[in-house]
Order: sequence, then structure tokens, then C-alpha cells
Amino acid sequence: MRPGPRGEGRRSILPFVIEPTEAEAVTARAGLPLVVETMRALGVDELAQAALPEPKRRRGFTPAQKLEALVTLLAAGGDRVEDVRILSEDRGLERLLGGGFPSPDALLDFLGQFHDPACWAERPADKKAYVPPESAGLRGLDAVLRAVVARGADPGTRRATVDHDGTIIAAHKREATVAYEGTRGYQPLVAVWAEEQLIVADEFRDGNVAGGEDPLSSVQRAMGNLPGWVRERYFRGDSASYYRPLLQYLVGEGIGFTISADLTQELRTGCQAVPAGDWVELETRARERVDLAELAFTPGDWPKSAAPLRYLAVRFTPRQAELFEGTPKYLAIVSNRAGVAAGPLVRWHWEKAGTIEHVHRVMKDELGAGVMPSGRFGANAAWFRINALTFNVLTVLKRRALPARLREARPKRLRFELFTLPGKLRVHQSRLAVRTSLGAARLEEIGEARSHLLALLEARAAG
Repeated sequence: MRPGPRGEGRRSILPFVIEPTEAEAVTARAGLPLVVETMRALGVDELAQAALPEPKRRRGFTPAQKLEALVTLLAAGGDRVEDVRILSEDRGLERLLGGGFPSPDALLDFLGQFHDPACWAERPADKKAYVPPESAGLRGLDAVLRAVVARGADPGTRRATVDHDGTIIAAHKREATVAYEGTRGYQPLVAVWAEEQLIVADEFRDGNVAGGEDPLSSVQRAMGNLPGWVRERYFRGDSASYYRPLLQYLVGEGIGFTISADLTQELRTGCQAVPAGDWVELETRARERVDLAELAFTPGDWPKSAAPLRYLAVRFTPRQAELFEGTPKYLAIVSNRAGVAAGPLVRWHWEKAGTIEHVHRVMKDELGAGVMPSGRFGANAAWFRINALTFNVLTVLKRRALPARLREARPKRLRFELFTLPGKLRVHQSRLAVRTSLGAARLEEIGEARSHLLALLEARAAG
């Protein structure tokens, strides 16, 4: 085997050595401060200082600084609180940010402050599936999320389509409960503003609390967290949202909606009874044909004094069914939108999968929502909400500061192209600078992004 370079203590394949250098002179994450600048442009530091409870011992890092550290950690790719040690080793990054990072123990203590055992005091003894009221800390964190949505959204957007769905997070902690499909963990609900790709609300739940277990409170919070300048509100949900009090709320508030209906035996019989001539072809796929029909149907628990809702039957017929003895599959969608043709309404309803499922994947696979940090419910609820806040901060960075080519970039793309940039720090004429070998075009993009964020901060301060 060819020997390594002269002076190397260990042999290696490639002929180079790794040697330590002055820690504060370099950074491996010269682009990561964009995340902190986005937070400060939105005033997250001020919001957190006002909304989050002060710790019992007022020393060390403030709640706002700990929240900023956690968002930075998640944006950088860490999915465990302990990963903050890796960022702490980047002394150049700490110098760019103007300070160090809290310890893992300090951050775990911070998350623990969101857990309040008193929130479980009113749980009925015979009720296993229970959603506790939120602690004061979690309500404060929701206030931060709500303000970020209002400050980060395009003020010219007057329409808000809220997509609502739950997701299952596997966790093998002793306190975690088993979800309907056998996974032990948690089952939070998430509401996304589709037009702005912003998470407007979340509701953390135990794994044994199904999405259909009173989704009304989650939807009400989502609608309440929309900015006041939104004029049109719409809602899309899966069958977990097929809940009579929720339907009545949406109707009463004048919110146009489509929801996948539970295919009860009564509703299935209605679909099967549709005359052959009433079906209209929507599309033909590789293995099946999709037909639609208006359905005259009113569920038995719908108030007789209320206006009837609109039901659409969707039939999926396997192609060459006579050869394979395939039988049609039926689905149903309920809506209060009477002025929209059946085909466009169904297609609009199906667009939900492209928003909410994308958010779930990013939250769990590219941020840190897929790994719960604690056995305490409130701490995990705070961690999940901070992941939602991180998602929104990155959305604002992409849409309000970065070039159009990165508008739909996922976090891993932002890390690869922007956040993990090597840089050498130097001070020239009392001004801290970062030198990097990036091409001129990318340096210009980063410079423009920082200017856009500064303009956002100045506009907020002036307004």
C-alpha cells in the first residue's frame, strides 16, 4: 500500500491530512446565518421574549435565544437536541451569529417548561383518548407562530385554502400510545395555508387519539391564526374531518370546503344506486376509469333545519373489468360549494395531497419532527411546534428573499446549496467579513437575499 503524506500519524487512501486551525477563523456554515436573519426580520426574538414564559432562574440564555438556537439547529439538519454540540464546535459560525449556543441540557430544560401536568387534571377516568388543553407556554408558542404567519405571508394574498390532516410519528418511549395502525407514538394534526405554504396551526396528540376525534378545535385555531386581511377562506380535509360539528362550523362561517366522506353502508348504497346515465367520465388512467355523479344524499344526523350539503360520488372502475372480474370502488366527497362544476371541484379537492403530505414529509424527514426528544407530552408538543415554526421561517426565506429558482426548494437543498458554505473570517477596518470561494452569481444571490431580509425588517419596524 502506498504510504500516506509525510508527517501523517495514520495512513489513508487519499494523499492529504486534516489539521486543526484557529477555530474562529473559519466556518463550515457561512450561509446558515440567513436563517437567523430571517427570524430577526420577522421579529421572532421580540415575539418570543413577549410570549414565552420566563424561566424560574433568570440567568444564561433567554427563552428567545433558546428558541432561535433550536430553529437554527433544525434548519441546519439536526434532529436531536444533542446535535447542538456540533454547531457549538463551529466557532466561526458562533462569531457570525454574535454569540454561542446553549448546551443540550439547557435546551432540554427549555422544552420541559412547556409541559404542565395540571393540563391533564380534567381527563375523565374512563377516557383513554384525550387531547389536553395546552399549557401557557404552548399557547405562547402558538402566538409566535401566528405572528410569523401574518408577517411572512404575502399581504397581497386575499385567499386562504387551509389543508388539514394528521400524521403518525413513531416513538418507542414508555409514555407513547399505540395508533390505529399499530405504531406506538404520537398523531398530531397540522393545518397548512396552501397558497402561502405556511403552517397556520398544529395540535399535538397522543398516538391513540384518532384524527376524527374532535378535529373542530384544530380547525378553529387554524382559521383564527389566518391574518385579518384574508377575505376568502376555504378548507380541504380527509375523512377524519367528516365530523358533523366541524361541517356545521364551516357552513356557519361561510367557509367553502370539500371533505372526504366516510363511506358508510348507507352512502355506499347511494353510490351504487346511481343510474348508469348519470355518471360522467372525469379521466381515464392506466388501470382504471374515474367517473363522477351528483348524489342526492343527506346523512341521518344532519339537522333537518339546515340546508342540505352537496355530495359527489366518485367511481373507480378497473379497465377491462370483464376480463379481470374487477368491481368498481367508490368514494364520496361532501361540499358546500354549489357554484363549482363537479370535475373541477374534485380535482381541487385532490390537490390537498400535494400540500399537506409534502409538509408532513418535510417536517418528519428533513426537519426534526420525526424524532421526539422527551417522554413528557408538553415537551414533545413544543418540539413539534418549533419544527412548524422552522418550516415557516424557511418558507419565508425562500419566498421573500431567495431567487425564484429556490422557491420550492426543500431543506436539504437549502443546506446543500446555501447553508453549508465554507468561509474564512477576517476583520477589515473593524468590519467582520467572510471570504468564500463561491462563484460570483451565487454570491450575488446571497447578497440580494440579505438585502431583502433587511428591507423586510425595516418595513416591519416602520409599520
